[in-house]
Amino acid sequence: MLNAPFPALLPVYKRAELSFERGEGAYLFDRAGRRYLDFGSGIAVTGLGHSHPHLVEALKAQAERLWHCSNLYQVEGAQQLAERLVAACFADTVFLCNSGAEALEASIKMARRFHYQRGQSERHRILTFEGAFHGRTMATITAGGQDKYLEGFRPALPGFDQVPMGDLAAVEAALGPESAAILIEPIQGEGGIRAATPAFLNALRQLCDERDLLLIFDEVQCGMGRTGHLFAHQATEVQPDIMALAKGLGGGFPIGACLATARAASGMTPGTHGSTFGGNPLGCAAANAVLDVLLAPGFLGQVERIAAELTRQLKGLAAAYPETILEVRGAGLMLGLRLAPVNTEIQAKLAARGLLTVAAGDNVLRLLPPLIIGQAEVDQAVGILEEVLGAAGGREAAQ
Repeated sequence: MLNAPFPALLPVYKRAELSFERGEGAYLFDRAGRRYLDFGSGIAVTGLGHSHPHLVEALKAQAERLWHCSNLYQVEGAQQLAERLVAACFADTVFLCNSGAEALEASIKMARRFHYQRGQSERHRILTFEGAFHGRTMATITAGGQDKYLEGFRPALPGFDQVPMGDLAAVEAALGPESAAILIEPIQGEGGIRAATPAFLNALRQLCDERDLLLIFDEVQCGMGRTGHLFAHQATEVQPDIMALAKGLGGGFPIGACLATARAASGMTPGTHGSTFGGNPLGCAAANAVLDVLLAPGFLGQVERIAAELTRQLKGLAAAYPETILEVRGAGLMLGLRLAPVNTEIQAKLAARGLLTVAAGDNVLRLLPPLIIGQAEVDQAVGILEEVLGAAGGREAAQ
């Protein structure tokens, strides 16, 4: 028997004692009017910051016309969004959904269906990597393979194999006649901002080509301009067959997408997959507004420039406090500080001083600021980090 009423909100989150009533640009404001510099961006979601005027106007205009009509009918905004995404990358086709986990589910189903429709239904296994995070459905927590997410939900679903990140020999050893695809985050987010090298991604591409496998990129967190490229893999010459997107795609409005080549998607015929809300007019209006900004001349170049400045200052901070900051990781505005002190304690101290960050695996503090930050926000964030991490370093040295 419970001694107290069960919470109205299912208690599956360890929420901080913070509540915000509005946001503007790179800042959130609590009920008392205190301002917080948001270097978490809702975990890489609000890429254009809060209340971006173009995004707000697009949603308001769409809300006044049509919210939902179902995929039983043509959805103009969905067609426009798909065509723009296809024009911007390797893909020939797009399935629209509502979240990153849904985009990964579609990717997994697509890979299995690809082999099934070619008479190879035994080829269903997906190879993934240690430290991965692909979502919270049964299929995606199995794909991620992390015990903390699987605890209490076993037996895990069959059909997934996992090897260490960057270990090509282990990849080759794990592939067999039942293998269908390789699934990887070009930069692991929850796993601690660990980037796959271009050479490793290229080797995976070659293996997939040699063994008739599909290569799937999970760019749910690292995509949509976060690295200074529209998609993280565009910094390399490696292209996937399938790619999952979400988070920054809607700038804060729920929408996800599974992008694919015509070949990879060839098994996905009418009735094989679907979504009630996927590609709804509001989500598509938001995503099209996000693309308006990201694809505007000079925008991604500015992201690269401000990211280089933030990285430079963080590396300077690491050099000044080597006993506290063990490593600076990441690319663009998807950065991580591997710390010696417990990162959750540091995270709380940073928030108390007005800087919001996100924890990640390997004792990493994630910095995921909006893509619209400027020099002032970089200087403010680094100043708060120095204040907190410098104090932590001083205590560590004293002990």
